[in-house]
Amino acid sequence: MWVDAERAPALKDAVASFKEDKGVEVKLVIKDFQAARDDFITQVSAGKGPDLIVGPHDWVGKFVQNGVVAPLELGDKASQFEDAAVQAMTFEGKTYGLPYAIENVALVRNTALLPEPTATMDDVVAAGKKVVDSGKAKYPFLVGLDPKQGDPYHLYGIQTSYGAPVFERNAEGDYDPTKLGLGNPGGVEFAKDLAAWSKAGAFNANITGDIAKDAFNKGESPYFLTGPWNIPDMQKAGIEIAIDPIPTGGSEAATPFIGVNGFFISAKAKNALAASEFALNYLSTEDAQDALFAQGGRPPALKASFEKAASDPIVAAFGEIGKTGAPMPAIAQMDAVWADWGATELDIIKGKANPAQAWPKMVTSVQAKVAG
Repeated sequence: MWVDAERAPALKDAVASFKEDKGVEVKLVIKDFQAARDDFITQVSAGKGPDLIVGPHDWVGKFVQNGVVAPLELGDKASQFEDAAVQAMTFEGKTYGLPYAIENVALVRNTALLPEPTATMDDVVAAGKKVVDSGKAKYPFLVGLDPKQGDPYHLYGIQTSYGAPVFERNAEGDYDPTKLGLGNPGGVEFAKDLAAWSKAGAFNANITGDIAKDAFNKGESPYFLTGPWNIPDMQKAGIEIAIDPIPTGGSEAATPFIGVNGFFISAKAKNALAASEFALNYLSTEDAQDALFAQGGRPPALKASFEKAASDPIVAAFGEIGKTGAPMPAIAQMDAVWADWGATELDIIKGKANPAQAWPKMVTSVQAKVAG
């Protein structure tokens, strides 16, 4: 089984129980998470690779397109999971993964610096600058940005408040790759405001995820747009926090991406029955999902585990904000979107691009790539 270094420790008890009960050993192979998806496709296509892999639901479309993942029949167990988690793992009518966590970003606020929440990005930027001007903080607002690709994932909720989702959805709720919502009129308005907030110092292309996390944990900013995976380290650092909804820029609701993590079985698994048994009856247990939550802080997909985790108001707050979100598209066409989208946002943040010109140019490029 391929797994990343963060999650491997949480799986050791489930692996031990499976060996004791079934006499089957599961070898956990640590993989670089950034390369795991494409490596899995390459290896399985060649008749190699692991029987199981852990990853986010938006890998499903690419996996199915390449014929490297097997459907997983959840049966009665489906009702034990949050509906959104099962929906995210379902592609073209079939379920392909055993979900274990639901995650989304939110606005984390240092309550020692700002006791009260704000609702809009303009107010967030103004409040953050006020704290900086008072000498109590260094940055008005933090979000981690990749130096080459920006981070459309984190900024997506703000963007959607302008009525510009990445793809529109049809009547059944499925994403329609022929309808690129990025090209809606609100997209340019978002780009213009992104440029204005960047000019005001709220967005900084030199702030990576690690730098943002370190600065927030030192009390250097009142705001950090991030997910639950960074909460444990904030608490270790002694930062008092509140979890606020994604601030809006436009007139519509902010709809962040929901990501669902889970376990997938190779279409060419050498031990398909054992892999299915391990996923369905060992990785789906409260003990396994509790352990994964304890390790990574991502709210569990299993209802019973989530209810326990939600006794923590921070977990409950992330869960409530997640209810306003939408699953990240699992369609293969998403691969054609990220590079142009992120690079354009980054150029706007750097002040290198005119938003009114760069955004439509990006849309045209993405449309061409999606069309193939």
